[in-house]
Amino acid sequence: MDTAPPYKFLYIYYLSGRLAGAVNRWMGSAFIGNWEEDDTSFLFFTKPADDKIKKLLSVQPDLILNDRFEMSYEDWHGGPVVPIQTGRFRVMPPWAKAPASSKEVPILLDPGVVFGAGNHPTTRHCLSAIEQLMAVERVGTMLDLGAGTGLLAIAAVKLGATTAVAVDNNFLAATTALNNIRQNRLEGRIVSVAGRAQDFIDYPADLVVANIHYDVMKELVAGPGFREKKWFILSGLMRTQARLIKERLAQCRAEILDEWIQDGIWHTIFGKMKRCR
Repeated sequence: MDTAPPYKFLYIYYLSGRLAGAVNRWMGSAFIGNWEEDDTSFLFFTKPADDKIKKLLSVQPDLILNDRFEMSYEDWHGGPVVPIQTGRFRVMPPWAKAPASSKEVPILLDPGVVFGAGNHPTTRHCLSAIEQLMAVERVGTMLDLGAGTGLLAIAAVKLGATTAVAVDNNFLAATTALNNIRQNRLEGRIVSVAGRAQDFIDYPADLVVANIHYDVMKELVAGPGFREKKWFILSGLMRTQARLIKERLAQCRAEILDEWIQDGIWHTIFGKMKRCR
């Protein structure tokens, strides 16, 4: 077992525009992956790749290099990626694995360069909501929208959910989630998919968890697929956004069972869906 993070330093190139798929083939072994957000791309390398980026810009002249960053792996994640404890869950990177007690639920999580190591309050609150639900209800299928590293899907299955589908619009996140599913030997019970959350909300599931941007969230809760779910956990919401989502939930006669608020900013809503009008 490794005792150090997978990368010491990261070399990040921030571009306007999206890459054509074929260019990934000649990025070289130092290329970690590409994080796409709206119409921007962040290319990650383990060593300087100015020559690769120069070639990329010549092949795709519509791309614009905005900036280049060099930082340690720990700086990228805002500090050391270390084991954390949230309720019964003990989330551990593979390079800092430690024995868990019989009362703990161990989860191996390698975030790679994807955010979602488990230390953000919205993630911790989602874990608390999952633990609270699983203590009283048997969940068949769980749908994790905006899955990131796949942590929440893994947590749900570790506590007894039969299967889970982890969906993220970013291919790099979906690949990272798949790696973590394999780390926890749950390939037969969790599927990682790269796709839009809106395209999967109709998928049959007992529980939907969405830790996702508000612009996507408001579309999800407005659709008939959301109303067919029995349980929901909605997170990543700021104060005004949470109020608007709760107004929409009230129209559907949803019962809010619990809510977590961090520093008056981040809101997580846990509830049960009743029949809509």
